[in-house]
Amino acid sequence: MQNFYYTYIPESDSFALDGYNGDEAEVVIPHEQAGKPVTMVFDNVFCGHTEIVSVKFPDAVYYIGSYVFDGCANLRHIDLPASLETIFAYAFARCGVEEVVLPEKTRYIPFAAFKDCKRLRRVICNDNLAEIANNAFSGCDQLTEIVNNPSARK
Repeated sequence: MQNFYYTYIPESDSFALDGYNGDEAEVVIPHEQAGKPVTMVFDNVFCGHTEIVSVKFPDAVYYIGSYVFDGCANLRHIDLPASLETIFAYAFARCGVEEVVLPEKTRYIPFAAFKDCKRLRRVICNDNLAEIANNAFSGCDQLTEIVNNPSARK
């Protein structure tokens, strides 16, 4: 069972995901609501959902708020959308993600975005990443590789 809750954003004629109630291991966020694209995921939406193992975002999502996946200890795989521009602090804190691939439009990783992700081993940055804030990966004890400028290595 998965129930998603939305808020209409008139400025962009789109919807933001602002609530979730479910018990599925694999979450696929719907591409649209009422014929309009889902472009944002607001704070705390999946916080504490330990049953979640993977998440697939719609292509139009450009914003992920704070604490969205906080405490999702079994979340191993995240397919971030190519459109993702903004990630807020603590968005993935204390989740079980093992590898992160940052899309080309993501230019900044904020403070504590991946704090205490104990299984995170590898981060692949994009060519446009301009800044990684202090403590973005604090407490990520298994992090052994951050790949910068991956297209230059091809």
